[in-house]
Amino acid sequence: MWPNAPRAWALAGLLALACANVGAQTKLRAWNIHPDGYPVTQALQSFTDEVGKATKGRYQIEVFSNATLGDQPKAVQMLKSGEVDVAEFSSGPLSDAVPGLKALNLPFLFTDSAHMFKHLDGKLGERFAAKLQTAGFVVLGWYDGGGRSFYCANRSVGSFKDLAGARIRVQQSEVYIEMVKLLDATPVALPFKEVLGALQQGSVDCAENNMPSFESTGHYKVARSVYVTNHVVSPEALVVSSKLWASLSAEDKEAFRAAGAQSATYMRELWNKRVASAIDIATKQGVQFVRVKDVAPMVRRMAPLYRKYMDDPSTREELLAIIGN
Repeated sequence: MWPNAPRAWALAGLLALACANVGAQTKLRAWNIHPDGYPVTQALQSFTDEVGKATKGRYQIEVFSNATLGDQPKAVQMLKSGEVDVAEFSSGPLSDAVPGLKALNLPFLFTDSAHMFKHLDGKLGERFAAKLQTAGFVVLGWYDGGGRSFYCANRSVGSFKDLAGARIRVQQSEVYIEMVKLLDATPVALPFKEVLGALQQGSVDCAENNMPSFESTGHYKVARSVYVTNHVVSPEALVVSSKLWASLSAEDKEAFRAAGAQSATYMRELWNKRVASAIDIATKQGVQFVRVKDVAPMVRRMAPLYRKYMDDPSTREELLAIIGN
């Protein structure tokens, strides 16, 4: 027995190592700009839970919400560098990597979310996903960014002309900046977390966002006038880094894909409920909502913006695909 002991020990060591590898956990980090309880945060958590179940705990994803790891532009870079593995981004910052995505942010392009998802759940979404993967972002699901409207502090807005001269907070996005300029207002690019303070201090007069963001951040407590334009109906994307994606087995990739698709469906359901709730909460607190009666005058103002992106080869094909259907 003793002569075979070294061999037995070696075999036992290999078996122990194999067992350890089978049960090994890979810990990942997920970035999210929204607070706990927000539809995006809930859907992202459902994604991480499903991944954990599907991989039998081999992948454990910790969600860092409320931009605790940094603002969105920083998080985009963190994902590309591998400091963050999973993230949920708006389409604005992603358009810097894939210019064609700018088409999705053009004002009054989509009539509503159903119109938008008709395209993103089809060939257009597949084309964007392929381009984003080349740029380092693997899309696992399209989330609803909602319809965006303007809201102002110490300024009553009953028409888009009332926005003239206002300092309006926007994302660091070329499309949003140009859109506000065409309304004769001044765009002020600020990180999302700084908007409430800017409204309170008067360094900006207005901002624009979807209604759940308006309510969940407490912006409604300062900005009491909302001009409901739904000027941009935009998607957001649940993505993982291409670095992480390349390390996954075919089986694990399928698990991530399935979890992403499920979370996107869940998020859209949560979103519709949250929009209605946000408007109800703000209304009860005295916020005044004025709905745009005719978007045509605003659309005409956007003519230079449409012309610019129709002339751009990187966005022309996407625009024609949307307008033609």
